[in-house]
Amino acid sequence: MMLRRSSASVLALAAAAFASACAAAPVDTLDLAVPQTPAPVAVEGRERLLYELHLTNFGAAPLHLDGVSVLDADSGAALAAWRGDALAARGRVIGAQNAALDGALRPGERAVLYLEIDLPAKAPRALRHKVEFSAPGAEPGQVEGAQLAPRAAAALQLGPPLRGGPWAAVYAPQWPRGHRRVFYALDGRARLPGRYAIDFVRVDADGRTARGDADLAKNALGYGEPVLAVADGVIAAARDGIGESERVSQRQRHDFDRAPGNYLALALGDGRYALYEHLRPGSLKVRQGERVRRGQPLAELGFTGDSTGPHLHFHVADAPVPLAGEGVAFGFEAFDVLGHYPGAQGLGERPWQARAAELAGERRDELPESNAVIEFVR
Repeated sequence: MMLRRSSASVLALAAAAFASACAAAPVDTLDLAVPQTPAPVAVEGRERLLYELHLTNFGAAPLHLDGVSVLDADSGAALAAWRGDALAARGRVIGAQNAALDGALRPGERAVLYLEIDLPAKAPRALRHKVEFSAPGAEPGQVEGAQLAPRAAAALQLGPPLRGGPWAAVYAPQWPRGHRRVFYALDGRARLPGRYAIDFVRVDADGRTARGDADLAKNALGYGEPVLAVADGVIAAARDGIGESERVSQRQRHDFDRAPGNYLALALGDGRYALYEHLRPGSLKVRQGERVRRGQPLAELGFTGDSTGPHLHFHVADAPVPLAGEGVAFGFEAFDVLGHYPGAQGLGERPWQARAAELAGERRDELPESNAVIEFVR
């Protein structure tokens, strides 16, 4: 009997010691994944990667994300790092009522970090990711993973989708509901079609976007402007017949399928498709299956679908249906940089700001910087 009690005591002590050791050890229950391997795109002379890091908590305890770093996989050198508010601003929790990444990642939750990295002159062969985290009753931990080798940059550079300018290239990676952060789940898979999307808004020398009553859609400076084929190719998809509101203030929300409004998809011949959205009703000049030439007018800029005002939504994806493809990198063969709007503040209200002398003027084989004001070169 004494022996049994002693054995039970020993087992209890061992279990307590084991539990204490587990509580003090780092909790490594995070899954790291990069579902879409990025390809670099040139932006104002810098090679940039845009991609998403998915973090899923497979443990039974909430984890607080303390820091995320992107490392050179060979040297271990940090290429970029985020902590605190900077980290919270880059992430969203999928499906959570409070989607902001400013607290703990609860068991079973997934966070998506939207990353943009300007690569050094000597680009690394591969990247990996380090995530630092903490949990109640445990020592802080860290995990490294999600190694990736960037894909080669796309060789095909595109012609202008519009004539002349000035055009404000409106997008910003940090906008919570901007193109960069909106996933669409179709056919059992979530995709991010607008990863590199740009809304082109026509402005004048004083920064105005309309003449006269700006609430009238037809008064927008870009309304009715010809939309051009950015390359030789075949029209892979086309939709017309969706009407538009007369006034911007009368715009309505549309269902999932009609959000892009009237659109065209141009097959570029390399597995990519150029998507043009919000086109003017009745303006489409081409049909599905028709072969077109670079610079050929395809339709006109309009105000259909879910649009905050007349503009051309343009992006490139790996599928011809606007919401069913993954957004992929692209660049324009040539355009002039005239200026920019910091954070798009003042668009339509005041002139844009001048760009630094070394960045102004003609840019070649690049994607315009966020909220740059440009003029297309034919």
